Amino acid sequence: METTRIQTVLRLEPELLERVKRRARKEKKSFNRYVELLLERETSLCFPKLPEDFTISEEVLGLRQFRLEEPSAEELAADPKLAYLWEKYGKK
Repeated sequence: METTRIQTVLRLEPELLERVKRRARKEKKSFNRYVELLLERETSLCFPKLPEDFTISEEVLGLRQFRLEEPSAEELAADPKLAYLWEKYGKK
């Protein structure tokens, strides 16, 4: 699946640029790909990416009947993962 890439400018200290280039070469990746992987890893939530054909068992789907207590605004603000999960799965 081809994705569109947007070109951007990144300003770095010369020493940092050289360290990143060396690490990219060591990892056998282009500078661009290496930086992209670092940014993806650092900004993604700690949830695995599931294959498109992933199915949820009936046993797990049956758990939807349980209603969780809504977290407070303070709890949601303090915990981005909880906020994400509540937004995606908690509201009914």
